[in-house]
Amino acid sequence: MLESALLFVKNLGAQNKTVLFVGTKPEAKVTTKDMAESLNMPYVTERWIGGTLSNFTEIKKRITELENYRKDSTTGGLDKYTKKERVVMAKKMEKLTRYYSGLIGLKKAPDALFVIDARSEHIASTEARKSGIPVIALVNSDSNIKSLDYPIVANDAGIPSIKFFVTAIGNAYKEGQTSLPEKK
Repeated sequence: MLESALLFVKNLGAQNKTVLFVGTKPEAKVTTKDMAESLNMPYVTERWIGGTLSNFTEIKKRITELENYRKDSTTGGLDKYTKKERVVMAKKMEKLTRYYSGLIGLKKAPDALFVIDARSEHIASTEARKSGIPVIALVNSDSNIKSLDYPIVANDAGIPSIKFFVTAIGNAYKEGQTSLPEKK
């Protein structure tokens, strides 16, 4: 099971496709975020927002709103607002940042989803399946693997186990990317 998942991810890397990393469990957050950022991939480490895949056009509006706010705050574009308006905007952007900061840069729906603990992330994997997006998932023996495209049956609760499999998936993607022809 692991071999087929790694081969699939390697092929995604070779085609420079996007993999959305999902790990909202406390023991998976740091590892998921670090690997996704090292690959320049989108990630979700807070609560999965329903509709992230099935209603991507609306989610994209929220991501764009967050990007624009960040750009305005660095260029001084917020100076035209009153102090109260800036405080209200800052609170709204704080919430958007918490939920959408890992998705910044995602211009279209991802080509695959890598989920840590498919049982706790069942909404994400269900959305992906309905959207036709393949799901690679780290699952424990208590999960149903029939609904997953590439299940990896292993301990999905231990930090060392999560690190091992996230690193393996990341390395497979990097290996696939190295097989890309150089752009001239």
